[in-house]
Amino acid sequence: MMQTCPLCASPDTSGYHRDKQRDYLVCGQCSLVFVPAWQHLSAAEEKAVYDLHDNHGADSGYRRFLDRLCTPLRKRLPAPARGLDFGCGPGPTLSLMLEEAGHRMTLYDPFYAPDDAVWQCQYDVITATEVFEHLAQPGAEIERLVAHLHAGGWLGVMTKRVRSREAFATWHYIRDPTHVAFFADATFEWLGQRFGLNVELVDADVVLMQKP
Repeated sequence: MMQTCPLCASPDTSGYHRDKQRDYLVCGQCSLVFVPAWQHLSAAEEKAVYDLHDNHGADSGYRRFLDRLCTPLRKRLPAPARGLDFGCGPGPTLSLMLEEAGHRMTLYDPFYAPDDAVWQCQYDVITATEVFEHLAQPGAEIERLVAHLHAGGWLGVMTKRVRSREAFATWHYIRDPTHVAFFADATFEWLGQRFGLNVELVDADVVLMQKP
């Protein structure tokens, strides 16, 4: 049974890959590769995996990893910018790094910082580091993020991108059962067209999108 694309809602989806645990479909319109909804973990199972993460602001290695997004953002943001760290997880760190650079950050995470009051504000920057691959409904979530950006604001994303069907078959990224959405370069190009964003593919897993 096929599923419409959870990003663009196109019915033009087909099989892309299958392993012992899950199926992976690809969208013919936006190039998203995704796991069908009926193979997703429950919310409790998903949180149990996240609870095992040990990322925190004092970890210099984790800071170096995040700096690949933080540095290009700092070059583009006026200070002080107002920002939202979307999907901050149990150990928010990028928000801390941006605060150290003079910006004002708010946290949101459906499991660890579920404060819906954040959606009453507009932001100069919204970050989503290692978040997009977890989104069961990426179309609705990304639309919400873009709607809460000021004109001229930035959406900064870190997620590893699909390169080819051959590479996908042996990709470590698909082994994480909480990863259900996999974006390609073409997917971000589609997002730019869909939401009128200027898209910069900064690094292999870093994308900046500006709202005009």
